[in-house]
Amino acid sequence: MLFVHWNADPVLLQLGPVAIRWYSLMFVIGFTFGYYLFKRFFVREGIKTELLDSLLYTLVLATIVGARLGHCLFYQPDYYLGSWNGFLEIFMPWKGGLASHGGAIAIIIAIIWYARHYGPKNGFDFVWLMDHLAIAVAFVATLIRLGNLFNSEIYGDVTTLPWGFIFERNGETEPKHPTQLYEAGAYLILGIILLALYNRRLDKICRGFFIGVFLIGCFGSRFLIEFIKEPQVEFEQNMTYDMGQLLSIPFILLGIGFLVYAWRKKIPAAARPVTGNKK
Repeated sequence: MLFVHWNADPVLLQLGPVAIRWYSLMFVIGFTFGYYLFKRFFVREGIKTELLDSLLYTLVLATIVGARLGHCLFYQPDYYLGSWNGFLEIFMPWKGGLASHGGAIAIIIAIIWYARHYGPKNGFDFVWLMDHLAIAVAFVATLIRLGNLFNSEIYGDVTTLPWGFIFERNGETEPKHPTQLYEAGAYLILGIILLALYNRRLDKICRGFFIGVFLIGCFGSRFLIEFIKEPQVEFEQNMTYDMGQLLSIPFILLGIGFLVYAWRKKIPAAARPVTGNKK
C-alpha cells in the first residue's frame, strides 16, 4: 500500500546560530491572524483598537508560560521537579514540551485580569472576551497542530489506512495516524463555523455561546482523537484514559456551563461600548 513517507526538517531556515523552525513560524502566523481578526471584532463592535496591543502581549505571554508549565507539571513532574537541572529546563521552552491544556488555563487567568483591568471602561467583560477569543483560537490551534506535524511529534498508533504517515525522522518504519492533521482539520472546521455565525448571526446570539461551542468542539474532538494517539509519556501506557483526555473533560463541562449561561442570561453577544469610546 502507498503511505506518506514523512521526513520534514523541523528547521525551516538556519541563519548562523539562529534556527527558524516551522513550529515557531506557525505560532507567529497564528497570532498575527488572531490579531487582525480581533481588530475586525473591535472595529465592528465599537471598541477602541488601541487596546489590541496589550491584549496581544497578554495572550502571547500567557500561552507560552501556561503551555510550558502545563507540560512540565501535568506530564513530567518527576523530571522537572526532581532535580535542579530539570527545574531549570522549565524555563527553556525551546527544548520542547508544550501542553495545550496548560495554555488554555493560563489564557483564562490572563483574560480574567484583562477584562477586569480594561473591560468596565470599554463596554466588555470576561465572557465577551472568551467568546471572541474562541473564534481566533480555533484558527491558531489549527496552525500549531501543523507545526507539530513538521516536528514529527504527537502522532497516532499504527494504521493501515492509505493516508498513514511513516515518520522517518523518528526512526518509524510503520505508518501511523497523522493525528496532528486530524486535530488541525477539526479545529479549522470549528473556526469556520464560529466565524460564519459571528458574521451572519451576531445580533441573534447570546454571550457565552461562542466559547461554549468552542470548548465542547475543541476538547471533545481532542478527547476522541486521543484514543488513537501514542502515549506521550510512559505512565500513560497503563491508563484507560490518557492525560490529554482527563484534562479535556473539565473543559468540555466548562463549555456546557457557558451554553447554560448563554441560555439563561440572554445577554447580546456584541459589545456595549461606553459612550465616547467608539473609534
